[in-house]
Amino acid sequence: MKLTASNIVKAITNLPKDQWFEYISEKSSTKVKVVSATKPEGPISIKRYKPAKESAAAAKETSISVQMIWRIANAFQENIPINFDRVLGASYNTRSALEALMAHTPEFYWCTPGRIELANSTQEIKAGHKHLVWRPNAPHKNGVLEKFKTGLVISEIPSANAIYEALQIPSVIAQGITDINVQRRHLQIQIALVSIGHQLGFRTWVARNDQGITYGDKKVGELDGIVVSLKNENLLKAWDDAVKAATHIDCIWFRNGKFMPAVMEVEHSTGVVTGLARMKRLKDQLPQFQTRWVIVAPDEDRSKVLKEANEPQFHDLKILFFPYSAVDELYALCQKRRLTSKAVNEEFLDCFMEPCLSAPPSLPLH
Repeated sequence: MKLTASNIVKAITNLPKDQWFEYISEKSSTKVKVVSATKPEGPISIKRYKPAKESAAAAKETSISVQMIWRIANAFQENIPINFDRVLGASYNTRSALEALMAHTPEFYWCTPGRIELANSTQEIKAGHKHLVWRPNAPHKNGVLEKFKTGLVISEIPSANAIYEALQIPSVIAQGITDINVQRRHLQIQIALVSIGHQLGFRTWVARNDQGITYGDKKVGELDGIVVSLKNENLLKAWDDAVKAATHIDCIWFRNGKFMPAVMEVEHSTGVVTGLARMKRLKDQLPQFQTRWVIVAPDEDRSKVLKEANEPQFHDLKILFFPYSAVDELYALCQKRRLTSKAVNEEFLDCFMEPCLSAPPSLPLH
């Protein structure tokens, strides 16, 4: 099961109406109440106050953002304790309010797993901090805090960060961009896909218009593992129309001149349908062979991707959803650990992607 922002928003809107909820921490007297929520994914309007300092009538309204809800949703796996402060850091001043509300919904429990503290070659288990744990198969009563007694202990190894170098977008390209930050993120994801592919032994085609952008001290078209021309690719060169259709695809992975592990459209600045249609045109120009047809998009666009991918005209693509958080996670892993095609097979990639249709696509590609 995958937890989504819509799951969280739905659960919070089902809490008892007009009730003030306590925070998990006994040290905090703050109370929080839901005012309204925008379905399916937020934002959520709340009020909160501290009884020792003010009255409930004086509570001010504030908002829990869609972005924070998605960041939290992405962090959860079934029965794995999550520390809100580790996930969100110092971001979002409503993080404790969201934690409190989620803890009152039936599928979430609070717990204090042990904490492994390493010192040289020895270890000591100390009292842990409060965490939330998602237990969808063991719901408790709605609207109450329920503690889950667990024997789990956590070794808090620092997580890896995905590091991107500076991007320089030529003025001729920048002039046609309405939101430069959106375009920059789009390009960072393309760079990550190139790097992931190179480490796994793939060569990567990047859309022609993006190859002139400078990343670090090189043009994108000069990065290791980049395919310079599609006309020389064995899988495409016999079909001129396929070459034309592939030219504007954001990323295509090639392997050994015989396989095409994935065709990917990065949909941050354009509509999902545009990317699906582009991939459909390419598929229709090629003979039947297996590949992954992938939409890469922000996590909060998941519901939109699943909806459009299930339209009848796109069924034969058997679309996979590769969320930005998963791209960053895999990219960070590639930067931290030297993954190679000998160490991991291509099915490893499927762990980071979600099938959009009810029946998963038939892979492998070997």
